[in-house]
Amino acid sequence: MTFAIMHFFVAFSVTYLLTGSIAVGGAVALIEPAINTIAFYFHEKVWEKRDQINRQSLRKPALLDSSLLDSFL
Repeated sequence: MTFAIMHFFVAFSVTYLLTGSIAVGGAVALIEPAINTIAFYFHEKVWEKRDQINRQSLRKPALLDSSLLDSFL
């Protein structure tokens, strides 16, 4: 909860300092976390899919090229 309050304060402060508008500062401080939540959801979906693909590729047995095997024998 304290992180959310700090995040709101930072977003409001930066926007207010850049625009001089309390209304714009308040709007950005409310809208930005909502958009960030949606972006985070899709970010996690992409990483979850990436990890799933990596796990599947690790399970597949590697095929040995006979010429490589001969060079070690």
